Amino acid sequence: MKITFPHIGNSYIPIKALFEDLGVETVIPPKSSKKTLELGTKNAPELICLPLKINLGNYIESIAKGADTIIITGGCGPCRFGYYCEVQKEILKDMGYDVDIIVLEAPEGNKKEFIRRVSKIANTKNIVKISKSLKNAITVLKKLNALEEMVLKARPYEVHENEVDKLYNNFIDKLEKSRGSREMINHLNNAVEMMKEIKLDKNREVLRVGIVGEIYAVIDDYCNFDIGKKLNKMGVEVHKSLSTGEWITEMLLFRSMGMSKEMKIWEAANPYIKTCIGGHARETVGNTVLYSKEEYDGVIQLMPFTCMPEIVAMSMMPSIQEEKNIPILTLIIDEMTGEAGYLTRLEAFIDLLRNRKDKRISQTVDS
Repeated sequence: MKITFPHIGNSYIPIKALFEDLGVETVIPPKSSKKTLELGTKNAPELICLPLKINLGNYIESIAKGADTIIITGGCGPCRFGYYCEVQKEILKDMGYDVDIIVLEAPEGNKKEFIRRVSKIANTKNIVKISKSLKNAITVLKKLNALEEMVLKARPYEVHENEVDKLYNNFIDKLEKSRGSREMINHLNNAVEMMKEIKLDKNREVLRVGIVGEIYAVIDDYCNFDIGKKLNKMGVEVHKSLSTGEWITEMLLFRSMGMSKEMKIWEAANPYIKTCIGGHARETVGNTVLYSKEEYDGVIQLMPFTCMPEIVAMSMMPSIQEEKNIPILTLIIDEMTGEAGYLTRLEAFIDLLRNRKDKRISQTVDS
């Protein structure tokens, strides 16, 4: 059995750590590229959302490298993510690929079935070993997410240009060459300490922008044209409302125990959307409201074309923008999106935010 999985941001690194700790042979999907998207687009339904097309391209490239088993997580509600498994299974079957697809749902229903699936991909029934390996992989994921957050906050202030990128890229390279979680955790601990040593000019006038939207579009830098870095280079501090680590602990831990760390977000969204409609629509709305309370300069919503939950959230953005007095830009992404036009819209939005902030500062001084 050779296992592969979707490529979403840097999540392949902790997944690599997990399977190496378990001694399971894996095929790391090549980083998403134009070729990946072309393969997925060619074989997927035309109006299906962009993440499925990129994921499908990931699988095709991994199968070409010898993968015979695909691991994906499950979903529920109106969001089409819950149907990914069956749709992709049928597409790959029609293409002549004989692969096994294993879906890991949150363990709130048939726990025995969940354990059976985990044992199958872990190649062991030793629950202690599985639990320890999973815990270490989640530690890698959380530390990696923390490092990424530090990068998005530090870049606009760096005194020496590209110093943050050099450090970050160096450690990503070290993580890719590492074997197992222990080595990765050591590298990540060193990276965080070295990030703290980078010289920053905190006197700079920097904007703060929150990123909300569909989780894949928010997290995956290929899908969103590396929006975090683009904004950083424009003098913008960026905070992404979603991360893979938080999503995994929320889905596999808190919700399975009837709890949620997202109550604050849901409460903020309540005046506009009172229930989960699938995807991250409620989180998009709630986080936008919270960003306004935290006095962010603006919010950018990222959504794949035809994404129903984000379309619903988008319909509420004009009301939030007016009532909470925070500018909001919605960017719709699909395989036809051109980077030049995308960048032009970003630049125009940042100019608007900067002019707005300058005007507000001027009025404060005059008064």
